[in-house]
Formats: sequence, C-alpha cells, structure tokens
Amino acid sequence: MACFAHALLNALDLHGQGHQVRLVVEGTATKLASQFGAGYGPFGGLFDQVRQEGLLAGLCRACAAKSASLEEAERLGLPLLDDMSGHAGMAPFIQQGFDIITFA
Repeated sequence: MACFAHALLNALDLHGQGHQVRLVVEGTATKLASQFGAGYGPFGGLFDQVRQEGLLAGLCRACAAKSASLEEAERLGLPLLDDMSGHAGMAPFIQQGFDIITFA
C-alpha cells in the first residue's frame, strides 16, 4: 500500500503547487476506508488532509464493494464513483481537462 501513500502525498504536493487535483481511490486501496474516518492508521492523517483540501473525487464503488468496504465508505459519507458499469471511469476527468496519473 506504499503506492497509496505516494498518491496522497503527490495529490497534496501538486495541489500545493497550484495544480488542479482530484484523487480517485480504486482497487485494494478502498479496503482502507475504515481508516479514513478520523486520522486513524498509517494513511488516515494524509487522507484527512486530501479531503479537507477538496481533492477527493471519490472511491470506486465496485472496488469498495469487492473489498467489503462499501458500507464503511457510505457510513463515512465518502463519494462513490460508478459511472463506468459500476466502476470509476476516467472519461469525466479527461473531459474536464485532467491528466491521468496512476499509482500501482
């Protein structure tokens, strides 16, 4: 999950440099939803900063369901993205002029 830390850090860094940033949480990173509530866990504090800065586009609904974290994400009021057959699609972001960066 170190790549998730890189995604959070880069989102904050790029935003701090004046770039428009939106973070989409996908795949196994959605399992961490239980740590997103109040700065809990190794990523909680960074995730809270991303949310406070308005950088979180959302979590992939299908990935959250697959990782058994959908209910927790809903409880926390996290945005869920499902525009591409239940998954978070890239098209809306490309249409808005975003460059897509992925962390694997």
